[in-house]
Amino acid sequence: MDPLKARTARIWSLIHKWTSLVSTVFLLLLCLTGLPLIFHHEIDEALGYAPKMDVHVPGAAKLSLDAIGRAAITDHPGSVLLYMAWDKDEPGMVSTFTNTSVTSDPQTTVVKAFDAFTAKPVGLLGTGPMLVMLRLHTDMYLGLPGKWFMGVMGFLFMIAIISGVVLYWPFTRRLNFAAIRKQKSHRVLWLDWHNLLGAVTIVWALVVGGTGVINAYAEVMLGIWQRNELAAMAAPYAGKPAPAQLASLDKVVGNAMKTTPGMDPAFIAFPGTPFTSTHHFAVFLRGDTPLTSRLVKPVLLDGETGEVSDTSELPTYLKAVLVSQPLHFGDYGGMPLKIIWALLTVFTIIVLGSGLYLWAVKRSKVRRGARLSAGATAALGRSS
Repeated sequence: MDPLKARTARIWSLIHKWTSLVSTVFLLLLCLTGLPLIFHHEIDEALGYAPKMDVHVPGAAKLSLDAIGRAAITDHPGSVLLYMAWDKDEPGMVSTFTNTSVTSDPQTTVVKAFDAFTAKPVGLLGTGPMLVMLRLHTDMYLGLPGKWFMGVMGFLFMIAIISGVVLYWPFTRRLNFAAIRKQKSHRVLWLDWHNLLGAVTIVWALVVGGTGVINAYAEVMLGIWQRNELAAMAAPYAGKPAPAQLASLDKVVGNAMKTTPGMDPAFIAFPGTPFTSTHHFAVFLRGDTPLTSRLVKPVLLDGETGEVSDTSELPTYLKAVLVSQPLHFGDYGGMPLKIIWALLTVFTIIVLGSGLYLWAVKRSKVRRGARLSAGATAALGRSS
């Protein structure tokens, strides 16, 4: 091999080795927690943590949003509404977010589902073992620093994938693609499976790794939007006090929907919450196609009158966050895509585990060789 090419190969080999070793343990955690999260809806339903909706006759009328809001406050006396949201797959359900104040610790926010036809509470949201899995997956219960750390691990994972692709051809050019050398040693057999499954999962791993990195820094991007675009939208109301009395929620949503016909509300942010200003409601509208249903358009409305103050498109970086979130867990294509995502996750676990095994075997072999060499040197010294 050409000395320059050999040196380049060694550099790529070191990059692949250390990016893989540094990130492997955390990536195994991400894969092991991410696997059940792919089926979190189904698992919540099976374990009884999903809200149970009543069956209503076709054409039944939904209650007003104000009635739902009053029911949420009655259910948690002394609390205030922070958000109201709609699941596109459960049009008869309204989710409410309440806390003691808009500045209270977000971890104490109560998220509860209400029947849109009766205002009856039908269950808490975000509870059970899937919440534990989600926290371990996103931040390891370390908050924002944990998310940033996991983002770095995801970035190292992507470098490990790219370096593995660069190394794959030079080290396997004399073999047929996907060759499994069963007649060779146990280590060689695992190396072949490591290379094969790594090749199978390349594109998927880059997509999931990339979207994971984007999601890890979503709060940073949201903060940029708040300081720039949102601040500009609310600038004409700077210094204006918080609303003494809030406008009707039905009026607020109705006015927001008039700005962009064909779009429905995804969620409402109440005045003083991070997604709006101290004086405004913010209604986030979504479309009805597989892609536009994942994107939202913010409409800012006066908190006292319910009249539209401003509306704009989200910046590209926030759209990337919204698109990447369902793609990360395979939520775009129903159960078939979820099964594919789960299989690829299992393959990735095998790739990570086999890589760790190959490194440990090689390290053990090097140490054994060093001990034998040291023993031979000592024996020669004694004989002389």
